Amino acid sequence: MDDDVILLDFWVSVFGQRVRIALAEKGVHYENREENPQNKTPLLLEMNPVHKKIPVLIHQGKPVCESNIIVQYIDEAWHDKSPSLLPSDPYLRAQARFWADFVDKKVYEAGKKIWATEGSEQVAKKEELIEVLKVLEGQLGEKPYLVGESFGLADIALIPFSVWFHAFGKMTMNMNIERECPKLAAWVNRCMEREAVSKSLPHPHKIYEFDQKKKKGQ
Repeated sequence: MDDDVILLDFWVSVFGQRVRIALAEKGVHYENREENPQNKTPLLLEMNPVHKKIPVLIHQGKPVCESNIIVQYIDEAWHDKSPSLLPSDPYLRAQARFWADFVDKKVYEAGKKIWATEGSEQVAKKEELIEVLKVLEGQLGEKPYLVGESFGLADIALIPFSVWFHAFGKMTMNMNIERECPKLAAWVNRCMEREAVSKSLPHPHKIYEFDQKKKKGQ
């Protein structure tokens, strides 16, 4: 282990997946402890007494909470390991943080609405998500990644949501990211070529199966 690193996680969590990607990018060895959101361990409640949720990174006995904050902590704590997850330029660093925050406030909320609705209302929520993704596609433009030329914080914030696109497509019948946002779909493929990403994310079909079981109360 690298200086005693533990990750409290839940496999389906996009937020936990962010941390796994960041740790993999940096080559940090850690112990992964799977949490049950319905039966939280005493360690989780001790390490995150404010929000009482995963992910939590425990480094040398000290907890770091909230996924985007954890990713930035990993970049700073293991600054001697490549690659850097944030640009060196202050403006680009601010942009990376802005877009990571945008993902949390817009993509997550839009996706949650799709999951919570059905029928025509769900289709309407799908359109909301597509509009949000088009904003991100505009930010991407002709760049390989969301901010500058390197894979980093903003990409790590967004890429875990890509494994839910298959489930959203199944739910709304006609959601097709490749058709609606071709540049963003190409970005997804580009990110998935990175071993840290592909090995940190569950298969989309597994996500859909989890979603269906959860809706049935299984």
